[in-house]
Amino acid sequence: MTRSVIPVLTVIAAIIAIWYAATIFLNAPFERDQAERADTTITFAEIIPKTMAQERPVLPAPHQVAQELWKTTVRTRITSKRSLIWHAGITLAPTLTGFVMGTLLGILLAVGIVHSRVLDRSLMPWIITSQTIPILAIAPMIIVVLNAVGIQGLMPKAFISTYLSFFPVAVGMVKGLRSPDVMHMDLMHTYSASKSETFWKLRWPSAVPYLFASMKIAIAISLVGAIVGELPTGAVAGLGARLLAGSYYGQTVQIWSALIMAAIMAGLLVTFVGMIGNAVNKRMGVRA
Repeated sequence: MTRSVIPVLTVIAAIIAIWYAATIFLNAPFERDQAERADTTITFAEIIPKTMAQERPVLPAPHQVAQELWKTTVRTRITSKRSLIWHAGITLAPTLTGFVMGTLLGILLAVGIVHSRVLDRSLMPWIITSQTIPILAIAPMIIVVLNAVGIQGLMPKAFISTYLSFFPVAVGMVKGLRSPDVMHMDLMHTYSASKSETFWKLRWPSAVPYLFASMKIAIAISLVGAIVGELPTGAVAGLGARLLAGSYYGQTVQIWSALIMAAIMAGLLVTFVGMIGNAVNKRMGVRA
């Protein structure tokens, strides 16, 4: 426990220290400019507290973000549209929908690639190439096309999450389905096992650890896709909407609080998937 906690706390302390230093450096020019306009002098010792209490700072201090998070989560009703928990719930729906669709799509593609040499040579390069397209460029196109055919609301954002999340699952499952030893495959042939029996009794159990490792990546990137999907639509609800509103009105504290909330949400989702994966692997007798 000590070995795992102390390094994490050390890294967090270093990040916070660097954050405070960057806050002073980036916000100090505004205070100097204000002093020049007032024709007064200001010392560095006077600048430091002012840089950490600006209403619209270039970079908010950690305690400002923490106060905003506390105000919009604990001190605000969950049903209120000012609650970050409410906005996180709005973003969670397309995140989970896209994650489920992306996982199923990735598994299907991996099964086809492993069992078909034609698909392996023709489909796999396109799967890899699809991830070289910036999601910020393709997201508006997906939303416009889907709106043209009458698909609105949750599904366009879910499709963007699917587009991002299927890739790690597909790549991980291809690796997992091909992970059984040659001797084990030969043994299945010796027993005259069919492709279906080989898949369910050998390939699939071998691929399950790879599946959950890939799903932890997929659930995090699915959240990114849901947030990105909210940006081109001018959404009024969701973490993406909080980012848009903050950028429109220069509310950097609001922007950073939404970003931290998204990071917390991603961490919880990854932890949840990891817990399920550990339980399943333990049930199957997989050694850690």
